[in-house]
Amino acid sequence: MPDPKQMSGIPRPVTDLPERAISVRLIRGDLSKNITNFPVALHIGSKVRTVKTDDAGRAQFNDVPAGALVKAVAVVDGETLESQEFPAPERGGIRLMLVATDKTKPAASAQTTPVSGQVAIGGQSRIVLEPGDEAVRVYYLLDIVNSARAPVNPPAPFAFEMPRGAVGTTVLEGSSPRASVNGRLVRVEGPFAPGGTPVQVVCEIPALGGSLDVSQTFPADLEQLAVVAKKVGAMRLASAQIANQRDMTAQGETFIAATGGAVRAGQPIRLTLEELPHHSPAPRWIALGLAAAILGAGAWAATRPEDRTRRAAERKRLLARREKLLGELVRLERERRSAGANETRLAARREELVTALEHVYGTLDTANPLPLDGAGTP
Repeated sequence: MPDPKQMSGIPRPVTDLPERAISVRLIRGDLSKNITNFPVALHIGSKVRTVKTDDAGRAQFNDVPAGALVKAVAVVDGETLESQEFPAPERGGIRLMLVATDKTKPAASAQTTPVSGQVAIGGQSRIVLEPGDEAVRVYYLLDIVNSARAPVNPPAPFAFEMPRGAVGTTVLEGSSPRASVNGRLVRVEGPFAPGGTPVQVVCEIPALGGSLDVSQTFPADLEQLAVVAKKVGAMRLASAQIANQRDMTAQGETFIAATGGAVRAGQPIRLTLEELPHHSPAPRWIALGLAAAILGAGAWAATRPEDRTRRAAERKRLLARREKLLGELVRLERERRSAGANETRLAARREELVTALEHVYGTLDTANPLPLDGAGTP
């Protein structure tokens, strides 16, 4: 059996307690040595509740405010035992143990020579799923347990690949220094010391649609499948390997807490997230299509053959129009010099002729002459 000290202070969600109840079991050394009639303090924010343990060594705290940060504390023979700090559940309850050192038990001589043996992934391990913007972060919080009294070298290396499509795989702070990452491959070098070896890794998997399938195999037996998924909107978690799941609230956010049975080494763990928040790709494809159409039309317009015959005919017409206007302008000047000419009418007509000539000259100067109407206006 694993050393109970390795499990001391770790909260475990359960469904066999009243809603919002926290049960703290106090033992000395191993599970057979309950510490009874002993005060255990539960720190709830700035407040403290104290309950004595019963004949089974358990102190139960009922009606703990949901979402409040709590921590269990007991002082046994001068040794201060503290649990992890965690949010009180909105549904179901929490069980945890506080394990005091058995000072009456002689210390066993440590064997340092590694032996061949198996390790397991302990029941305190968790898979955490956190949806983000068109991607899901996947955390593996693994406790690799060696239940032997000596360091163990497994027959095969402890190595596994993160799920297909994973990017940015990283070993998190607090992991064993024996853990390393190469692309999607996670490797933990042996030997494994007695007790637990923490390995915590994270990756990101793109999720452009409304669902994501995650498949994962581990190189050792998983004692119990436990999944925590941050719930966003109507998101759902589905898996044939999950036996129980429920929603719970902590610090104003909703999480799906799910559990299943043991999973053998090499057996895939398959999880599906449905109704994930995502952006529709339709506007992006429409915009790209319009841009391509505009570029194509521009390229066609820039390369289409020019109608040289039409351009030559238009230029010939403009030249003839220019000569006609110049001739009228000369006759107008002669008429203006004659006696009895109407200066007002002649000035207006002269303005019309000059304006028409300006348009003709301007059109002749352009690469694509524009047709003129009868008044000489384009």
